[in-house]
Amino acid sequence: MTEPEKAPEKRQRFSGTKLVVAVAVAAALASAGVTALLVNIMERKQEAKNPFYRVVELDDTITDPAVWGKNFPLQYDGYKRTVDQQRTRYGGSEAVARTPTQADPRSVVAQSRLEEDPRLVTMWSGYAFATDFREERGHAHMLEDQVYTQRQQVTKQPGTCIHCHGSVYVPYKKLGDGDLIKGFEKMNQMPFAEARKLVEHPVACIDCHDPSTMQLRVTRPGFIEGIAALKASQGVPNFKVNEDATRQEMRTYVCGQCHVEYYFKGKEKRLTYPWAKGINVDQIMAYYDEDGHTDWTHALTGAKVLKAQHPEFEMYNQGIHAKSGVACADCHMPYQREGAMKVSDHHVRSPLLNINRACQTCHKWSEAELLQRAETIQTRTFQTRNIAMDALVDLIHDLESAQKAGASEESLAKARDLQKRAQFYLDFVEAENSMGFHADQEAVRILSNSINFSRLGQNALRPGGGASTAPDQRPAGAPAAPGSAGAPQGSR
Repeated sequence: MTEPEKAPEKRQRFSGTKLVVAVAVAAALASAGVTALLVNIMERKQEAKNPFYRVVELDDTITDPAVWGKNFPLQYDGYKRTVDQQRTRYGGSEAVARTPTQADPRSVVAQSRLEEDPRLVTMWSGYAFATDFREERGHAHMLEDQVYTQRQQVTKQPGTCIHCHGSVYVPYKKLGDGDLIKGFEKMNQMPFAEARKLVEHPVACIDCHDPSTMQLRVTRPGFIEGIAALKASQGVPNFKVNEDATRQEMRTYVCGQCHVEYYFKGKEKRLTYPWAKGINVDQIMAYYDEDGHTDWTHALTGAKVLKAQHPEFEMYNQGIHAKSGVACADCHMPYQREGAMKVSDHHVRSPLLNINRACQTCHKWSEAELLQRAETIQTRTFQTRNIAMDALVDLIHDLESAQKAGASEESLAKARDLQKRAQFYLDFVEAENSMGFHADQEAVRILSNSINFSRLGQNALRPGGGASTAPDQRPAGAPAAPGSAGAPQGSR
């Protein structure tokens, strides 16, 4: 065979060799890729089994968040950011400089709501809130702001107040010799200044997490007892929140420990959530009517009235987000990515300051559109709130004039009772920190009822008593409004 005839055969062998080498290289690369993927999967599985480095051992006695932060630096970093003061259109606080004094060493406070709206002073006349009421600040300030409010100087507040303003789990356990409820009962009866000495921190990790498992838990006795009473009213007896609640429920319940309506019951000043009849404002009002509790006697009218606290939990439960299974933490502590980790953002704040992660996870519109929708709801609520505030102030001034003019005790008593209702319904929205967003239709319904109560109160001062002819628009099961058909006259 000649040389030229051998050349094609050599070329074929060389091409076959290249093909084999290429296949081998591709197989090796694929094997390396699969191996890397499997290693990565294994690493992620190991991270999931132990998602933090155990730098320190945590137990049920460690209250200092900085110690917990050694194991959970990402969460602790967010927690520390709650010192910020950033205002939304209808909430949040701006930093107001002040000169520190011996009585109050703070150099920065939130803006005064009383200066923004002097009608609040009229509504709360004779009560400590008419002396000092400021915009809410972040969790980092919750203890010091309660300690140094001027309300402490005009009234003797009990240790009960610490329940929602400090990390109380360990102090309660110590006071009760290991019994949480007994410690709670003891602190309730202390003067505030004495109880304050037992508490070191504002809300802390231990208040919401089990140190061994990091599972969410409720530690506030007020909520433990309150949610059991609520569930009983719904036909669920012996509800034990830390055993019976789902994880998604717990992502709301840990917030509901403090963001609620409450009162101090009896001479023991036992913190009580008025939920035994239900959780909406009508049911809470019916509870107070039956219990006979009032917070103070109004200085201008003599009416025995109520002060709503901060019923975010109650209002949220009437809204579309609660009905859809969305928890407080979904919006106020949304998940965030930090490297390979997914964690809850512990920089607790308004979702309107964090629309991308708080809202757009579910709502596929622009941030500008979502902000505009939220502020539209809040603006309409605020406008209705102002109408209700004017109506209440009118009733208060009319009551003052009627007393001076010698009106009958019957008409005064009826008008005072209606003032109590108008004032509590208005305050239920005023004290709730979403300006209607948590439940927009419910907020406007409540304010509309407040307006109606105020106008009925004015009618009651007219000659003949001015009976209401308004239709009964109560929700099913709610008590009749005073002055409407079928309503009992008087508060109790």
